[in-house]
Amino acid sequence: MANTTTTQRPTSKALPSTLSVGVARTKLEVREFFREREALIFTFFFPIIFLGIFSAVFGNTDFDGVNAATYFTPGMIASGIFLSSFQSLSISIALERDEGLLKRLRGTPMPPQAYFIGKIGQVLITSIAQIALLLAISGLLLGVDLPTEPGKWANFVWIFILGTASGSVLGIAFSVVPKSGKAASAVITPIVLLLQFMSGVYFVYTSLPAWMRNVAAIFPLKWLAQGMRSVFLPDGFELTEPAKSWQLGTGAIVLSIWLVVGLFLAQRVFRWTRRDAG
Repeated sequence: MANTTTTQRPTSKALPSTLSVGVARTKLEVREFFREREALIFTFFFPIIFLGIFSAVFGNTDFDGVNAATYFTPGMIASGIFLSSFQSLSISIALERDEGLLKRLRGTPMPPQAYFIGKIGQVLITSIAQIALLLAISGLLLGVDLPTEPGKWANFVWIFILGTASGSVLGIAFSVVPKSGKAASAVITPIVLLLQFMSGVYFVYTSLPAWMRNVAAIFPLKWLAQGMRSVFLPDGFELTEPAKSWQLGTGAIVLSIWLVVGLFLAQRVFRWTRRDAG
């Protein structure tokens, strides 16, 4: 009886899913973020450092019954979210495009969506770590009484999610504005600083001129900061707002509109290559 041999065909291994690649990209992005000294200082620790400075400078000032650390904590949290999402992504993506990294990634089998999952995942993780550290320092060292009502923390969650999401997609879209990676920081940082000053991050919001408050109301940072004030300041502070209300519904609408606008712009204008590459 003749021996018969069977030839086994090589089996093709299934490619990893977009989500699994995105998770791997997130881990890589987080490691790279914490290795960058400039990112740590000007993005991660910046709000924490400024909260400490304001607490020292205005330590003897009474802000309608709360100390300086309590009053400025909401603004620093909002600022941290905006720095970690909008500023961080718009600068880092512009640099990666300028260095040719985006072009090389686009030439690999990696799904394009995995790249954005990695970037947004990095924003979420670093923002949560930053807020946790800021709240720990506020509560343990600066005498800030953190809220205990579940409703306030529920508001914190949706404000954080909407603020992070809108800031992230706007950062991805805005990354095409700088003409080069080297110019990214010089273009983006002044814009962020201007929005911080206009949105009540560094000043008592009601002390700003009316025209400045009206301009700030167009942009998401003002509503992010106001939403955080509703969480971390006593309920009576609602009456100190220009509208005598926290306007959480309006804030949710404005942040949602910016999220949709950012998604639309990111899909339309995002580039994997430099402008001079054609």
